[in-house]
Amino acid sequence: MLVLSRQRDETIMIGNDIELTVVDIRGDKVRLGIKAPSHIAVHRKEVYDAIKRENEEAAHLSNSELPNASSSMSGTQKPSASIPAAGRVKLQDSSRRKESA
Repeated sequence: MLVLSRQRDETIMIGNDIELTVVDIRGDKVRLGIKAPSHIAVHRKEVYDAIKRENEEAAHLSNSELPNASSSMSGTQKPSASIPAAGRVKLQDSSRRKESA
């Protein structure tokens, strides 16, 4: 693990595309600002762990545990897409929203 010291408003670059900036320091809490391309997921560790756990659980569902999409539709409608047996679950991370202090 690389350990770096930074003061408020100082930035660390990760590769060419990710900026990590110390936004504020209050007591024992540090607020970080992260600029990353939209194709790179940025989550707090506990949110990442929850997403990973949900994805692993979804990957192990049997067909009998999946909702039956055709039973909720009338006989004249056809489903536009089949439901994958192990769909990927994505949770929203509220940490990307700007918090008011």
